[in-house]
Amino acid sequence: MTVDLPVSAWISVTALGSVGVMGPVALIVAAWLAVGYRWKYSVAWLALLGAASGLVALSKIAFIGWGIGVRHLDFTGVSGHALMSTAVLPVAIFVALLPARGAWRAIGVALGLLLGVWVGVSRVVLDAHSVSEVVAGCALGAVVALAFVWFAWRAESGRLAPAPVAASLAAVVVALHGVPVPTQQWITEIALGLSGHERPYVRASWKSKKFRAPERRTELPQDDRAAA
Repeated sequence: MTVDLPVSAWISVTALGSVGVMGPVALIVAAWLAVGYRWKYSVAWLALLGAASGLVALSKIAFIGWGIGVRHLDFTGVSGHALMSTAVLPVAIFVALLPARGAWRAIGVALGLLLGVWVGVSRVVLDAHSVSEVVAGCALGAVVALAFVWFAWRAESGRLAPAPVAASLAAVVVALHGVPVPTQQWITEIALGLSGHERPYVRASWKSKKFRAPERRTELPQDDRAAA
C-alpha cells in the first residue's frame, strides 16, 4: 500500500535520488570530511559509494547488452536511484550531525534511510523499476551507508558545526533538484558498444514468451566501407 499522491509529487520525490542530485551531495560530504576530519574518511566514503555504483552500472550493462536478468523476479538491474538515496542521504545527515551526541546521529541515519526508501518506493509507483530492483538498490545503499557510519562513528567530534554542513547540502539539493542527467543513455551506449548489438534488451520484450535477442552489428567489408 502506498500513499495516495499525485504523479507530480512522486516525480519530485524520485528526482531527489537522481545522480544529478545525489552525486554532488556525495562529493560535498567527501569535501567536508576531508576539511573537517581526516582524509581517510573521505576516501573510504567515496570508495564505498564508487564500488556500489559500479555494481549498479554492471547490472544494467549486463541486461541492456546481453539480456542478463531474473525473469521470475522481473529483475533487470539494480535501481540506481534507490542505491544513491539510501547510501547518500543517511551519510549526509550523519556527517552534519557528527558533533552531536550518538543518539542524534543514530536518529539522523535512520531518517536518511527512510527518505532513501521513500525514493525507492517512488520508482515502483512510477513504473521505473520493479520491486526486486528497488529492494536490491535500497539494500545495497543501506550496506554502504551503515558500513561508513560504523567506520566513522568515532571521528573526532566538534570539528565542524552542523549548520554550515547542513546548509551547504540543502543548497545543493535545492539547486540541482530536477536537473536531468542522461545516465541511462550513457549506460546504454556503453552496453551496446561492448555487446555489439544494434538494439538494447528491453524489459517488455525480454519478458515475452516470443522474445528474440537483438541482432548484432555487422561490419561491412573493407571495400564496402571505403565506398560508403
